[in-house]
Amino acid sequence: MGCHALIVAVLARAGHHCGMVRLFIVLAAAALVLLILALISGLSAERVRNMPRAAWVLVILLIPIAGPAAYFVWGRPVAAGSRRAPSRPSSPDDDPEFLRSMNIEKARREREMLARWEQELGPGDKPGPVVPEDRGRAEREIADRETEENGQPDGEQKDEKKP
Repeated sequence: MGCHALIVAVLARAGHHCGMVRLFIVLAAAALVLLILALISGLSAERVRNMPRAAWVLVILLIPIAGPAAYFVWGRPVAAGSRRAPSRPSSPDDDPEFLRSMNIEKARREREMLARWEQELGPGDKPGPVVPEDRGRAEREIADRETEENGQPDGEQKDEKKP
């Protein structure tokens, strides 16, 4: 048997184990990801259960797959909904407290504006509600006032260049 036949026989036999190598690489990557997630979770948690944090880190590092799995089952703190702080809305228009404060602020500005207008009008000049039949009369009164003030009706303008 020549060298060429030996190489072909070795390569044919190596192809037989190719699937196992791929499986080993995938399982090793999964174990590494599990180890990293367990370490991050164990080191960033405020409290851990059943053992001190240092002991959990050693278990995670020294026991390849069972260590991180044990941490996730017995060491990771249980997320309790009652102990969680209420989440804040992501934008102001989702926050009911902000919207309520805006309505209060708007009402305060409107009250100030109304008080300022009433002060400018004086005590006897407060207008009453305008009814549709009084609207024409009100418009005539406004036009009459403008005529008295300007000397011209509202629609006409003074022509200052007349000889």
